[in-house]
Amino acid sequence: MPVMTYREAIRSAMADEMTRDDSVIVMGEDIGVYGGTHLVTDGLIDKFGPKRVIDTPIAEGGFTGAAIGMAMTGMRPIVEMMTWNFSFQAADQIIQNAAKVRYFSGGQVTVPLVIRGPNGGGVQLSAQHTHSLEGFYGHFPGLKVVSPVTPADAKGMMLASIRDNNPVIFLEAGALYGTKGEVPDGDFVVPFGKARIAREGTDITLIAYGRQVNMLLNVAEKLAGEGISAEVIDLRSIRPFDEETIVTSVRKTHRAVVVQEQWRWFSVASEVAAIIQEQAFDDLDAPVLRVSGAEVPAPYARNLELAAFPNEDQIAAAARRALYLEK
Repeated sequence: MPVMTYREAIRSAMADEMTRDDSVIVMGEDIGVYGGTHLVTDGLIDKFGPKRVIDTPIAEGGFTGAAIGMAMTGMRPIVEMMTWNFSFQAADQIIQNAAKVRYFSGGQVTVPLVIRGPNGGGVQLSAQHTHSLEGFYGHFPGLKVVSPVTPADAKGMMLASIRDNNPVIFLEAGALYGTKGEVPDGDFVVPFGKARIAREGTDITLIAYGRQVNMLLNVAEKLAGEGISAEVIDLRSIRPFDEETIVTSVRKTHRAVVVQEQWRWFSVASEVAAIIQEQAFDDLDAPVLRVSGAEVPAPYARNLELAAFPNEDQIAAAARRALYLEK
């Protein structure tokens, strides 16, 4: 299989679908001539031209609303948010229109729209450019929300997103754009609503999504040296959500730690912990533990940013606490 970076995998999926389907277009700020702030769309305008790779004004509410209208009338737009924080300017369009039009119309009108861009921290962009919005958008019925971590999943889930007849919130981690991995050739589609068992284990279940999954794999390797067998689950899909894989794993290991970059309160980790408690309470040998970002706006200074987000030592310590190996 060819090796691609995370950004190349996303670009490859978009290019494949634009070639296959003339109704697919890409639009956003600086995504054409400049190639995108993170170079995800680099070269697309040369291949498909400015009518299908559209440089927009700095007006998220305007171009997102335009894309919703395009989707309602037969096109399949892909909108880039330069950073997901800028989507706050378009939140009314996303939540009040994109998420609800199909329901309002009794299924007569669909909104096949993908909104994608960098989500979360780790790249020193400070408080107003560093939010993890999976819990925010995952709250609203009508939206699908995904957060791939591997280049293979990034391509496969982008293909699934473009072909879906519902609006998809595609959350990329800026810190992953340069990471590399094997990506299957051909029409490789990763379905929504199915978590990935990234590593099998028997003693404890470690659960995350996005760039935290790579931390879990490193922690699992470290714990293996201590005689602890950790199973690592990559959620991948926030809405729809794969409850079965999580519950099955916890029933096997009897312990769980959930890791996220976003703040602890009212979060994806809270939802995962609630699902485990509801469906696997009698199988638990310890409370479900959460490792989350600090309850502060994201700092700019690198040392403070590192302190504000979960790290491998915190995750390993939580796993040991769940196993009653340390307090």
